[in-house]
Amino acid sequence: MTSEPTQHGARKYVLFDVDGTLVDAVANQRRIWRTWAERYGLDADEVYRVALRTRPVETFAAVAPDRDPRECLAALHELEDEDVRTGVYAAFDGAAEMLKALPHGAWALVTSNYEHRVRGRFDRTGLPVPPVVVDAAAVSEGKPSPAPYLLAAERLGAEPRDCLVVEDAPSGVASGLRAGMTVWGVNAPTPVDGVHRHFRTLREAVRDIGAFASGPHGTSAMGTPDVGPAGRSAGSSQC
Repeated sequence: MTSEPTQHGARKYVLFDVDGTLVDAVANQRRIWRTWAERYGLDADEVYRVALRTRPVETFAAVAPDRDPRECLAALHELEDEDVRTGVYAAFDGAAEMLKALPHGAWALVTSNYEHRVRGRFDRTGLPVPPVVVDAAAVSEGKPSPAPYLLAAERLGAEPRDCLVVEDAPSGVASGLRAGMTVWGVNAPTPVDGVHRHFRTLREAVRDIGAFASGPHGTSAMGTPDVGPAGRSAGSSQC
């Protein structure tokens, strides 16, 4: 983990990844990619392994180089849209209460998915959708490029140094770091390389995220340091 940037007195903003951070969609994504792989007679486990670390067009190039990528993408989009309508989704513990408590205009969603799917999943899980959503269609370069997070900050009227990125995946962490933002990792047993703070679950991060957004950095909403018995933030590791 890296040292956390010095925070300033300006208003703070929180930028959330979606899948794996706020919404548990792992089983859905695995099922979608398995169905897609079976359509093309490919090894589903290998396809999913590649898909976890690359964008769809890169996945197609790696696992089905002889196929038309536009056809591959259309098939994937069809499966994803169907899953939004019929799949079972769950918000991670603490997500709903946290998002509903954040100051209006102080947070955004930054996703590699498409906004209509995010809205469908949020409707299904009871999560509020903020005015600012940066999706795959909004940028020409996705994560790990800094472009998605920089665009979210621009739309919020925020400086990158005043933004907190909450992520679960290495590509998203890299995106936030390259944008010059504070990055906290959640929903992983061990820290992703580069995060400033690590929380094993989103629930463990809820209080500190609320404190970042609503008060001086390093204090809880009650105005007192949110630290555990060892002097570190409860549920987190910090350099």
